[in-house]
Amino acid sequence: MRGKGQKFEDFMIEQELYDEAKELAAKKLIAYKLKAEMETQNLSKSMVAKKLQTSRVAVDNILNPSYNTSIGTLERFAAVLGKRISITLR
Repeated sequence: MRGKGQKFEDFMIEQELYDEAKELAAKKLIAYKLKAEMETQNLSKSMVAKKLQTSRVAVDNILNPSYNTSIGTLERFAAVLGKRISITLR
């Protein structure tokens, strides 16, 4: 460990926390954007659940970044809102 002057990102990588933190940040961003779009369209969780043919609890889980939601489920959720999720490989 380098200590003083070490970059936070380097520390996270060294502690094997970087990938997990990056994934959680991405999930939080997607959940935030889905919630914001629901608000823009004045859609409640119950209304979205009906469109997805699922329960309100399932919608809560999808919007929870800690929940293990598949990319396909996120894509279907976005589609219900008239949106697409784009993932870029660089």
